[in-house]
Amino acid sequence: MTQKVMVKENVDQVRELRSITGAGIMDCKRALAEAKGDFQRAQDLLRKRGFEIAQKKSGRVAKEGQIFSYIHLGAKIGVLVEINCETDFVARNSEFQQFGRDIAMQIAASRPLFVSREEIDSKWLEHEKEMFRAQAKAKPVQIQDEIVQGKLEKRFEEVCLLNQRFIKNEEITVKDLLTTLISKLGEHVVIKRFTRFEISSD
Repeated sequence: MTQKVMVKENVDQVRELRSITGAGIMDCKRALAEAKGDFQRAQDLLRKRGFEIAQKKSGRVAKEGQIFSYIHLGAKIGVLVEINCETDFVARNSEFQQFGRDIAMQIAASRPLFVSREEIDSKWLEHEKEMFRAQAKAKPVQIQDEIVQGKLEKRFEEVCLLNQRFIKNEEITVKDLLTTLISKLGEHVVIKRFTRFEISSD
């Protein structure tokens, strides 16, 4: 009886770990075994491995890919997003296709302005800094810069696609989702650019 309960708990852990990280079943089993059943440690191990694989792939050229589209119910919001990979074979892969659809939906729902921090417009950044400095003026001078930086970090989570929480699983960011995909497919994958359209009520 105890053995059956332990097996069920292990299966439930594997299922939950897969849901949170997007990793394969065997990878989840191995991570749990290495972590001796420690769920949080297994989760950290999977994310670390995915990040390491993504780092190794980052220097490779991604010239293939696809443009994905999404039209929200009511046809008042639409998205086009270009996602690149290394080969046409991967561009046709079902997981790559699902990723593209999810990212298009993410952009429609979460209104990012940039793909990543590296693409942030300098004028936009300076405007945000000025606004946060004005808000921090009432605070002691020695902590004003810290307050401004903290507000900027929070803002990046809102406007940078890769820093946003994934709408289908808020335990992970879009960057985590991308890292997992790269780890699974074994190719460099890049969210290149996007455009979001919305019918204005003005």
